Amino acid sequence: MATCPECDAEIEVDEYDVDKGDLIDCPECGSNLEVVSVSPVELDVAPEEDEDELDEDEEDDEDEEEEEEDWEE
Repeated sequence: MATCPECDAEIEVDEYDVDKGDLIDCPECGSNLEVVSVSPVELDVAPEEDEDELDEDEEDDEDEEEEEEDWEE
């Protein structure tokens, strides 16, 4: 059992089912949470990804797809 740092809801999390760094959503408030400890399970609000980082990741994926298409031709 772990507690959401945003709304204090009790969240059922089995320490054997998660690893440090895993992301889960709070079923009560919907916050994106990161597992910061597994024994005992402790949660913290997950850092939000910047839109710039997301855009760069999408661009990288598009570049890889284009390279794969060029390779197949």
